[in-house]
Amino acid sequence: MLDLRPVGYVIGLLVAVLGLAMLLPMLVDLAQGRGHWPVFAESALITILSGSLIALACANGVKEGLTLQQTFLLTTSVWVVLPLFGALPFILGALEARFVDAYFEAMSGLTTTGSTVFTQLGTQPKGILLWRGILQWLGGIGIIVVAMVFLPELRVGGMQIFRSEAFETMGKILPRAGQIASQISTIYLGLTMVCALAYLVFGMEPFDASVHALTTVSTGGFSTYDASFGAFSGNLEYVASVFMILAALPFVRYVQMVNGSFQPFWKDTQIQVFLLTIFILAVVMTICLTQIFPHHWSKSFREALFNITSIITGTGYASVDYMTWGPFLIALFFFIGLIGGCAGSTACSIKIFRYQLLFASIRMQLRKIRSPNGVFVVRYDRRPVSEDVLSSVMSFFMFFVVTLGLLAVALSLTGLDFVTSVSGAATALANVGPGLGDQIGPAGNFSGLNDTAKWLLTLGMLLGRLELLAVYAIFTVHFWRN
Repeated sequence: MLDLRPVGYVIGLLVAVLGLAMLLPMLVDLAQGRGHWPVFAESALITILSGSLIALACANGVKEGLTLQQTFLLTTSVWVVLPLFGALPFILGALEARFVDAYFEAMSGLTTTGSTVFTQLGTQPKGILLWRGILQWLGGIGIIVVAMVFLPELRVGGMQIFRSEAFETMGKILPRAGQIASQISTIYLGLTMVCALAYLVFGMEPFDASVHALTTVSTGGFSTYDASFGAFSGNLEYVASVFMILAALPFVRYVQMVNGSFQPFWKDTQIQVFLLTIFILAVVMTICLTQIFPHHWSKSFREALFNITSIITGTGYASVDYMTWGPFLIALFFFIGLIGGCAGSTACSIKIFRYQLLFASIRMQLRKIRSPNGVFVVRYDRRPVSEDVLSSVMSFFMFFVVTLGLLAVALSLTGLDFVTSVSGAATALANVGPGLGDQIGPAGNFSGLNDTAKWLLTLGMLLGRLELLAVYAIFTVHFWRN
């Protein structure tokens, strides 16, 4: 029988940590003097006590390591349970949100999706706005750990290709895995602080700079204003673009750089393709925008770069309503959202490395057609790729497309129009944030959707953040038999 105590112990500890994080917005509200701080005090007390009791109840089952079943279950359970407690300030506080809205917002935060159901953000207590940013920041660092430690071990979606890079190689040129996790946290925190400082230097108010730094480095996209990044302009868009790109690069490369090895960063083909993709898309979109807005090439380039970077990294900020840019660019934004950043980063969606492997596999098949007796090997980053990895990547693409279709159909059955259904399914699975159309596009939000649609999108965010297969596996009979 599956022993759930090790899973419960880890979840309990993480819930308690989430409760401790609630003390920070409590202090902010206390300093602001608006009388909203008791909400976070009560939420923190409930969360810390609940997490501590769960951990204590399961402490007698703690072992040296987790079985494969326990690891799968833990990976999914964490992202299901934490939003339950993360939603408490939204329910008990000034927002007085219904459970479906509060859970949707908390899930969107912890999965770094950035879709929101709340409006009039500028009038809300600062503690609530900061809490939304903290949820995304914690979700960002959490997904880096999952992508580096859990998904490669679970052989999900081709992530096993990074197993030797993350562990065996580290034994030669890097400290051990525990120390690496510590270094990643330090780098993540340092990048956030530098981002906040850069925002301050270029004119943001201290509170806005702090919250946007949390949601930029986590590629989350929650803002302190309904207009998102449209509340700012000019050089701040360049600052945000730089840090969104930095957050979408593999954090293992930063660890290697800190330990004196710079070569892997510059030679990483995933980074090269990612940066090249952004550059090409920005140039194409700038050319298109200069046709729409002649004599404004600098503004066109800035808005093209910012919005492309925001969507491809899954951050989801919007500085303008790009639904007014014409059908070609609207369609381009839809497909950009399905690209994603690099593996082992805070970015989401399909990821660059999977497209590299897909095209490499297609190229190999074409060569086999031309030379049936030839022996061809798919390579990634100058290393041969096993059939196991290729099969896993192809399975991921298949599951992504099928899930996207099923989710879009389910959303349409709730009464949503075609554009809202398809773009809503895509933005949830890719954890991007805004969809397309008047309702959930860059100028709207998800508050007007029916409850069934919100629950479906919440499920989509969970599936997309954990790369589909990690969640699907626990619903198979074979999983529970073994």
